[in-house]
Amino acid sequence: MLSAEEQLHTIASGAAQIVPESALLEKLKRGTPLNIKLGVDPTAPDIHLGHAVPLRKLRQFQDLGHGVTLIIGDGTALIGDPSGRNTTRPQLTSEQIKANAQTYVDQAFKILDPEKTALRYNSEWLLSLNMEDLLKLASNFTVARILERDDFHKRYTNSQPISLHEFLYPLMQAYDSVVIKADVELGGTDQLFNLLAGRELMEKMGMEPQVCLTLPLLEGTDGVQKMSKSYGNYIGLTDEPADMFGKVMSIPDELMVKYYRLASALPVDQIDEIERGLAADELHPNKVKRALAKNIVAAYYDEAAAQAAEEQFDLVFKQHAVPDDIPEFAADLTPNDDGTVYLAKLLADASLAASAGEARRLIDGGGVKVNGEALPAKSYNVDPALLAGATLQVGKRKFVKLV
Repeated sequence: MLSAEEQLHTIASGAAQIVPESALLEKLKRGTPLNIKLGVDPTAPDIHLGHAVPLRKLRQFQDLGHGVTLIIGDGTALIGDPSGRNTTRPQLTSEQIKANAQTYVDQAFKILDPEKTALRYNSEWLLSLNMEDLLKLASNFTVARILERDDFHKRYTNSQPISLHEFLYPLMQAYDSVVIKADVELGGTDQLFNLLAGRELMEKMGMEPQVCLTLPLLEGTDGVQKMSKSYGNYIGLTDEPADMFGKVMSIPDELMVKYYRLASALPVDQIDEIERGLAADELHPNKVKRALAKNIVAAYYDEAAAQAAEEQFDLVFKQHAVPDDIPEFAADLTPNDDGTVYLAKLLADASLAASAGEARRLIDGGGVKVNGEALPAKSYNVDPALLAGATLQVGKRKFVKLV
């Protein structure tokens, strides 16, 4: 087993903050498995590499011999995490939360070891709290303390509304830590207030407080914005291997080490060597990025899929060929009143774009081809004869054969 110091080196890799780091080292020196907590609210059904960053860190803890408690926030999701928000989140129904939770769990276990993971739903304890329990819990925090939270403070000073139930969110998340007796809680950098609230509540209830470990946001394939479906720069855990490989290859070179640390399954000591080799110009960036893309694809599929994805990538990018076995899409080419087909919607229906709006932006940027020919800007409506039996291409990696 690794020493406490060696474990801390692995755990700190890619982390933004460990509060306090000395307490984590002390816990590790005891030599007993720690209980590492991550709470996630199932507010959306699918997750991408950005969502998976804390899951990767949880897996590191598991590989070091520690236990993990993954909390599905089906109770807290009824409030909606106000972190980073300037408006109140729309409240989801219990049915929406349940459906999203199942999809999230299925994808999370692509990363986590099920045998070392305790899966809990915080509705177990949160929805059974009575008014007396809630009042006792709320008495541990002052309004002034809650308003120290950056997003609440900004909304308050800007006279933007804050619903009373939003004040309860950090209390609920903190209570989760009390119930499961967390040693460490993970979260994004925007979650630090919530994590510290858990530490504070545990202390007030006579428990050893948890250590708070935050992780940075992962930029998307554009290298600028955080990874998000709304920005169209995401790499989904359920993306096809070839698409996943190509998306990783499209990230800027300066993000490679960050992706290795936050999104890959490579051991930290090997990542340290890669970072050193790149800094010393001893490693070729393209080879390093290819290895990163293969590692990420293999983590969610297998080595054979990763190898095939690389070969497909070379077929498209080196030989400029249409890949084999491209998917087919049964398109409705019934013309509109003006005798054309609304291509932007067709691209969205064929899963070549996230929405008709994104499809229009792709067309305007020259990123949509029909039978190898790029469409001019504003070509949102086209002659159905052009599309009959055509091969549509979006970007360099997405193809569909219309049937």
